[in-house]
Amino acid sequence: MKTYNVAVVGATGMVGQRFISLLDGHPWFKVTTVAASAGSAGKPYAQAVEGRWLMATPIPQNIASLAVLDASEDAKKIAGEVDFIFCAVEMDKEETLALEELYAKYECPVVSNNSAHRATPDVPMVLPEVNPEHLEVIHAQRKRLGTKRGFIAVKPNCSIQSYIPALHPLREYGVKEITVCTYQAISGAGKNFDSWPEMVDNLIPYIGGEEQKSEQEPLKVWGTIKDGKIVDATLPITAQCLRVPLSDGHTAAVFVKFEKAPDVETAKNLMRSFKGEPQKLNLPSAPKQFLHLFEEDNRPQANLDRNAENGMAVSVGRVRADHVYDLKFVCLSHNTLRGAAGGAILTAELLAAKGFMD
Repeated sequence: MKTYNVAVVGATGMVGQRFISLLDGHPWFKVTTVAASAGSAGKPYAQAVEGRWLMATPIPQNIASLAVLDASEDAKKIAGEVDFIFCAVEMDKEETLALEELYAKYECPVVSNNSAHRATPDVPMVLPEVNPEHLEVIHAQRKRLGTKRGFIAVKPNCSIQSYIPALHPLREYGVKEITVCTYQAISGAGKNFDSWPEMVDNLIPYIGGEEQKSEQEPLKVWGTIKDGKIVDATLPITAQCLRVPLSDGHTAAVFVKFEKAPDVETAKNLMRSFKGEPQKLNLPSAPKQFLHLFEEDNRPQANLDRNAENGMAVSVGRVRADHVYDLKFVCLSHNTLRGAAGGAILTAELLAAKGFMD
């Protein structure tokens, strides 16, 4: 595989920092450019994040001295210098929509962590093990944008990535109804306990916009392509989303009804054996075992299991029959690894392996 020069746009925020950290030493992708808001532009990266570097590992030496470019004003320059960008900007929806489309029209592929384009019908929202076939809609998107190389691909909301992977291998039994309650770590809001002391010994039963995303985004992930657009699946999903005092790791309690329910052992075996395209292609960031199934009653636990396979696996436990629904179980994923930057990097690896970056 060739080496690609990449930019991290929105490099100073928590997710941008996670991109920088994860891409250090990546076998295919080399960060050569960093960009952020006008307030950080012109500063060496280390200076721009001084006092607010949130990663456990230090800033990579080859990144620390890079001059931060202006994500908006320098867009054409950035697009001309790199093979593609990872986008993690902290802008409002309309600004993000316009900025990502601008990069795409400058013939620079965009792999986005942002939510702005998730509802755009010809923008694939990819969970690589679940719906890799949606990448094909990029051909129609390029026609709309008038580009040859440029396009936008996005990753789903971090919360649905904890439970949709576990449900996916069971869809052959006709998933009929889903109820889910998610318990989401504070890093999902770009915070830690130092910056959000109110969350210590606390639980907040509301996360703005999160329940709508948890109910709607799976329908696009499980949708079908028709006339160059993704048509959402039809499936009732109801969600409650709570913020809990955890640094990292989103947990989901899932209840599901089927047209014809599998027994518990069949469901477990389907989860254990499930492999997606990233595993078959042996992509660098792909977990060898995508779904880790636990038999213990007290697993998965965030402290013990969120970092499974470098934080890229999804852990599942307490799979059992239910007297109101057919099955219920608990899932866990690392929200800033699998759920955010790591998931976007895996999507970029899939795009590269499929030739979309060339």
